[in-house]
Amino acid sequence: MSGATHVTAPGPRLYDRAAELAAVARLTAPAGDGGVLFVTGGPGEGRSVLLARAADDFPGPAHRVAAPGHRAPWSGARALFAALAPGAPEARRALRTARGEDGLAAAVSGLLGGLPVLVCLDDLHLWDAHSRAALAAAWRRDRAPGRPAPRWLVSAARHHRLPDVPGAETVRLGRLGPEGARALLLDLCAPPPAPPVVRRLVEEAAGHPGVLVSAVRRLGTARLAGGSPLPEQPVDGAVLTEVYGGFLKHLPADARRLLTVVALAGRTEANRTGASRTEEGRADAGRIDAGGREAAHRLPGVAVDAVLGGARAAGVPVEPLDGLVADGLLCRADGLLRFEDPFLGRAVLASAPASRHHGVRRAGAPRPVRTASALARGERHRADRLGPPAAVRALAPAARGRSHLVRGLAALAGGPVMDAHEALLRAAELLRDRAPAEASDARFLAVEAAWAGGDVAACLAALDCGGDAGGTERDFLDGLGAALTVRLGEARPALARVVARDGAEDDPRLLLRAGSAALVLGDTAAAARIHARALARARAEHRTALLPRVLEHLAYAELRAGRYSRAARTAREGLRAAEPVEQPNTAAHQHAVLALVASVTGDGPAVAEHAGLALGTARPHGLVQAATLAEWALARDELGRGLAAQAAARLVPLVRPGPRGGHFALRMLVVPCFVEAAVASGRTAEARSAAGEYAVWAAQGLDGPAPALLARCRALLAQGEEAAYWFGEAVRRHEGCGNDFERARTLLAYGTWLRRRRRPGAAREPLRDALVTFERAAADGWADHARSELRATGGAVGGPADRTAWGLLTPQQQRIARFAARGATNREIADRLALSPRTVDHHLRGVFARLGIRSRVELPGVAGPDPRAPGQDGGTEAKGLVSSRARRSAGSS
Repeated sequence: MSGATHVTAPGPRLYDRAAELAAVARLTAPAGDGGVLFVTGGPGEGRSVLLARAADDFPGPAHRVAAPGHRAPWSGARALFAALAPGAPEARRALRTARGEDGLAAAVSGLLGGLPVLVCLDDLHLWDAHSRAALAAAWRRDRAPGRPAPRWLVSAARHHRLPDVPGAETVRLGRLGPEGARALLLDLCAPPPAPPVVRRLVEEAAGHPGVLVSAVRRLGTARLAGGSPLPEQPVDGAVLTEVYGGFLKHLPADARRLLTVVALAGRTEANRTGASRTEEGRADAGRIDAGGREAAHRLPGVAVDAVLGGARAAGVPVEPLDGLVADGLLCRADGLLRFEDPFLGRAVLASAPASRHHGVRRAGAPRPVRTASALARGERHRADRLGPPAAVRALAPAARGRSHLVRGLAALAGGPVMDAHEALLRAAELLRDRAPAEASDARFLAVEAAWAGGDVAACLAALDCGGDAGGTERDFLDGLGAALTVRLGEARPALARVVARDGAEDDPRLLLRAGSAALVLGDTAAAARIHARALARARAEHRTALLPRVLEHLAYAELRAGRYSRAARTAREGLRAAEPVEQPNTAAHQHAVLALVASVTGDGPAVAEHAGLALGTARPHGLVQAATLAEWALARDELGRGLAAQAAARLVPLVRPGPRGGHFALRMLVVPCFVEAAVASGRTAEARSAAGEYAVWAAQGLDGPAPALLARCRALLAQGEEAAYWFGEAVRRHEGCGNDFERARTLLAYGTWLRRRRRPGAAREPLRDALVTFERAAADGWADHARSELRATGGAVGGPADRTAWGLLTPQQQRIARFAARGATNREIADRLALSPRTVDHHLRGVFARLGIRSRVELPGVAGPDPRAPGQDGGTEAKGLVSSRARRSAGSS
């Protein structure tokens, strides 16, 4: 690029949109009676601009509501209420008390009923399913005749299936004609570009407004004025990634990979036949002809069978194909597949990782010689480097075993985990006599895959294939097999030998086995120590592909040990490590850990966000362990907010035995939370049954806090003065457990019971103890509950030691405010804390309100001191933000 780009910010000016503007005018006419208008279109085609224009032109109140940024249940509804009634307590109460889709629909109607307002909802396809269903129910509600009704202008991606709303109108945005494209281009640039440049850009952009805007933004003054030649392709991969990147990011991972196969196959066919010129190997997109329509210059069609064969050979699931065709992203005709939008195909190629280009470079083309030589050299980093099944079958058994091993590794990192289990099991069988060390790795990874999938039988199948193992591995296989079949007398000595020998291990993979053995034995402190050693070794050896898995194990061990702040810090590091090596399954587990930690601190928005992100990957990939942790976090948050019935309903499937229940290793850990929620919501029989099973499990000594939690369950279920005895037993047994949060919850339950028995004096001591512990752990939601109970006894509440406005902020708000005071952007803070920018913005608005300031410019003058000493977390994080910004500045210069 040369010079500075003189581009005016595109305002709400529209070209070639007469029909769409007429539909908006009908919706917003003063004599109208409300209604719904859907606007659909592809990325960059102007949906948001049309909504902005409508909001500007509407004579009455107009609200624009963007997609909430994540798809956690009811996150869209919260964003809608925050936009329509910011700070209104009655609106917040309506949202909290709404039950199900119909209840929320009634709340929306009650909020807007009789108001002639315009509500512009952007990107409906990115809203969570619960909120979409509730909105559809609200749109279908009958309107009172002669009464003003809200007008809804709703945008969605072209492929999104719109709800059936009687009387709703739908308009579809298309591409611009030549005159409209020229008018938009001249509106974008100051001074106007040279006529040859106008012709070239209009031709290259093919009437796509977003592509035209992005292309102009990336060109300098000299090029726009004609003083320097335009690049060979002004509409290059960077332009298309900017326009289509967000759309592709929100597609399911398997759909993106299949689109990459189709795009690469089409590019290969174009290169072979010379159908179009290329830019970095990418075929040209459609041109615009005299009639303003795309010509036939596009990625050529490729045979469906060739695409399917290439996808299977590369380990890419083919199931999303029918959905991609039904949504209009791909066109299938006469046995051929092609992209309906040529720019989308090129954007897929531009945004796909380079490793994926190599993996499916010749979709369906046999490469037996290259595959065999690569596997023989041990180059098994990516499963999608393999050739078709016929070529794989022709390889030697060792090479076939390695091929299954890399397929299993890829699926374990980012695909269905039971697919990974099958591939790894096959690898262990083929490599057992030929590469024992690799066979051992494959067995352990197969166990790990089955464990993540919650399949005990699959775990045992992987353990049984190690018949020739000896030493530490034999102890691990025998001990874990005995534990899974509830033969604890045999399991303990074998697994204890594995844990005891961890000091002799230097390989982080072997340390992971020792740490897993410690977790099965319930020795969470040893598990955390061993996994920390594995992390140090992985860092020292620069094992970037292994590092996310090690951090996943360590975060879970810290969580089990009750070290919540450490678990959160490790999980955030795990998220950062998983992204560059494309391990979404590991990221899902880390999000689940962060959700559980947020449920302890009482940060409801963070619970919803992290749980939603975890479930978004866990459900399609069969990650039962991560899904169970995420659902448990949501239930604990609901219980902390007083929604006991909702929490109990969420926990019932998690404590149910059998394949349709929760994770087999987490089921008993969830029971105390379920008993508390079930008793509070009147489901006493179910609570009593679960507590009986929990008593048998607690007696096995596999979880340190279990005896204390069992006593708490018995206290909640007891009648009369028997409850006081069990509460006392629970408090006594908590003393040696080391989990202060659970001890505080027991004290809170005990103090609440005493208060309800009209013993306020006796209730104050446990409630004060619980309050202090919650405040020390930054568990704000639970601290508020304890403070409320203590106030009800007539005791002095006091509150946090810092009584200034800064002291009223939650710990998460204080942390975000300090980052912002140092000059960090919302994106930088979000990356550092593993949140979304929208969540950071939500917290900052709360900070401004509590501190009585208007913007982040005033934060340095009111931010409280950082309690952490220099060089600790605060200093390190500040340096990280500064260094990341410095790297970006150096790159841009």
